[in-house]
Amino acid sequence: MRVRRARQPRKRRCGPIADRPARRGPGLPGPFVAALGCLPGLAAVVALGVCANGVERAADRAGTARRAGSAQQAARASGPHTAPRPRIVPRSVWLRGTAAAHRPPPRYDDKVLAVFVHHTDSPNDYDCADTPRIIRSLWTGQTRDRSWDDIGYNFLVDKCGTLYEGRAGGADRPVTGAHTQGFNHRTTGIAAIGTFTDGAAVPAAMTEAIAALAAWKLGLAGLDPRAEVRLVSSNSNSRYPRGTTATLPAVAAHRDAYMTRCPGPALVARLPAIRQRAAALQGRTAARDTAAHDGTAQARQAG
Repeated sequence: MRVRRARQPRKRRCGPIADRPARRGPGLPGPFVAALGCLPGLAAVVALGVCANGVERAADRAGTARRAGSAQQAARASGPHTAPRPRIVPRSVWLRGTAAAHRPPPRYDDKVLAVFVHHTDSPNDYDCADTPRIIRSLWTGQTRDRSWDDIGYNFLVDKCGTLYEGRAGGADRPVTGAHTQGFNHRTTGIAAIGTFTDGAAVPAAMTEAIAALAAWKLGLAGLDPRAEVRLVSSNSNSRYPRGTTATLPAVAAHRDAYMTRCPGPALVARLPAIRQRAAALQGRTAARDTAAHDGTAQARQAG
């Protein structure tokens, strides 16, 4: 007669059943899931809530760190010494009522490394409300009488400090101008409306506007307005034979690159102050930015 032994109750094993994949919550590590299998129902629920809450807090902290890192990267990408874009009146304002003939498409450079300051050699006793007509007259003289494809200056500024877009192509873009023979590439030209010979008064609003434009344009390339840059001459009729690398101020007078008195001695005398003001608008200080005047560093930026 066979005697059957009573079966011993199986011991419940902690953790997932063999050959059955463990069901894990999002982001829960395996040891937590294994531990939950050993707890009574209610305790397991409580423990699961605590674990999930901890994982969620960790994810929030990680997300905050990522966002902070992205913000720092964006700040570094925008450059430590940029300046805001000044208000610029579009060219459509001074071209209003003019049947502009078809012009060739604008040309562009990769960046702006220098700002050339000019004057228009026109009367100083104008009303600022008449500035659009004055610019339109300059445009007509250059396109009709000189057969240029457009006005040569990228920007113009009147004695009230109002900036106007000159040459077509977009004020925000590095448009190749026709303002400084031999050095129109990688530069922008701004013309002060008036004549600034010895003894002429240079309005403070005008110099402030020139500084604001220089700070903005040069800041896009990370350049200090007080520094010097290297530019290659493209025309032997300038002060430098074609192909020559010239070292010029980042905020230069027309006469620095071409045989002329433009923009006049009175405005030239204001250029050091304009450079300093432009640097201040970029948030630069003399102590912090001494290295920015290193010619070698500026040459690398110009290359």
